[in-house]
Amino acid sequence: MSRAIERPVIPQTKRQPPQGKLSFQEFLEWLDEDTWAEWVEGEVEMVSPATTQHQRVQGFLWQVLGIFVRARGLGEVLGAPYLIELPSVLRGREPDLIFVAVPRRLEAEATYLEGAPELVVEIVSPQSVARDRGSKFVEYEAAGVAEYWLIDLLRRRAEFYQLDAEGRYALAFGGAAGVYRSMVVPSFWLRVEWLWQEPLPPPWRTVAEIAGVDAALVDAFERALMGKG
Repeated sequence: MSRAIERPVIPQTKRQPPQGKLSFQEFLEWLDEDTWAEWVEGEVEMVSPATTQHQRVQGFLWQVLGIFVRARGLGEVLGAPYLIELPSVLRGREPDLIFVAVPRRLEAEATYLEGAPELVVEIVSPQSVARDRGSKFVEYEAAGVAEYWLIDLLRRRAEFYQLDAEGRYALAFGGAAGVYRSMVVPSFWLRVEWLWQEPLPPPWRTVAEIAGVDAALVDAFERALMGKG
């Protein structure tokens, strides 16, 4: 992500989940950096490793959204492996990406976020379809995640849900092409067809377009970056 920088696929260990119910703190004590898992009503659910395409799209969104958010001082964007604890629904989930708005501050040594972030992004895989569209959809809604993005790479379709006045998810935009404007990240918009491009667009050029930077300045920056200026 030219091609965006790809995040390395970290191999998981063959650790077996513990038997019986665990508190969230016991789950955190059992969990290590090489084990991807979630906590569901006291039980451990193992998470499958991501594909290369999944990693590329996650990395692209992480960079684009992260650069935009940092530049405007709007908050922070974090990605898996990083847990969110949703006490109201007894869940510890590991979304692909989250956005946490200012003035909420995250401790540098923290390994999880307590409570709902403003935005959750899940990239759908064959193994996660039921979870992302079913249980997680209901959980994020109930926990008060204001905006939920579902990026389905197999169907080349993106869906963007926003909480309505009754605390229910309403589909704000869905499809393979078009522009989505975020409710919780001020002035941020996304051209959906970017997600399916091969290679993915350069993140700096994408952010510049979102921010309305003159194309000539972007071209000059790109030439300088490549040592041609």
